[in-house]
Amino acid sequence: MTSEPLLGKAALVTGGARRIGREIALQLATAGAEVTVTYRTSRQEAEETIKAIKDLGRLAIAVECDVRSEDSVRDAVVAAVNFHGHLDVLVNNAAVFQSVPLDQLTLEQWDTVFETNARGPFLMARQAIEYLRKSQGRIINIGSLGGLRPWAGHAHYCSSKAALHMLTQAMAKAFAPEVAVNCVAPGWIDLGEEESRSDAERFASKTPMKRNGTARDIADAVVFFASATSFVTGQILAVDGGLGL
Repeated sequence: MTSEPLLGKAALVTGGARRIGREIALQLATAGAEVTVTYRTSRQEAEETIKAIKDLGRLAIAVECDVRSEDSVRDAVVAAVNFHGHLDVLVNNAAVFQSVPLDQLTLEQWDTVFETNARGPFLMARQAIEYLRKSQGRIINIGSLGGLRPWAGHAHYCSSKAALHMLTQAMAKAFAPEVAVNCVAPGWIDLGEEESRSDAERFASKTPMKRNGTARDIADAVVFFASATSFVTGQILAVDGGLGL
């Protein structure tokens, strides 16, 4: 594999302004891709991410997008294609994470998580597929270890990610042979947030690799799927240091 396996490719990363999405966007750019990042409320962070991508010598734009809205999704995909001239990689990263005891979970909380975590990737893929078919592109969904293992305090989140995992495999069948579709399922990712330090230490002690994941770990897995042979499709890759074993 070359040091720039995505040179000449164009990628769209939803929720790419900060945290894991930002690192995914940066690593795609490092691998050679031009990048569109979408954001909903994080305009300043999106602008900072775009500057960082441009500093790598890549073209990049930030587009406001609510992945729950058909109109907003359409406008974002059109903006990306108009900017790059084509679209090769779609990364469905935008997500909502909540912790709520199951017997206290409200319908509003359930719907809030599902409309972003499951409906959003569906809408983005449906809008982008005509362009991805032309380029024989890739779709990479960001799932979760919570979609593979039940977490009692996160029932709606786990269910939404399990739905995304199944959607990944349905897309892999539906969009073949032109487009490969895969999913990265992170375990516990340490984002350096002070309020989660005790949880971070607890999960690291339970993980066979004796550390938590980083945003870079997830981004590297995304770059792998973006640049791998199209014969790799329909896969759910747990990037969790063995936590799910």
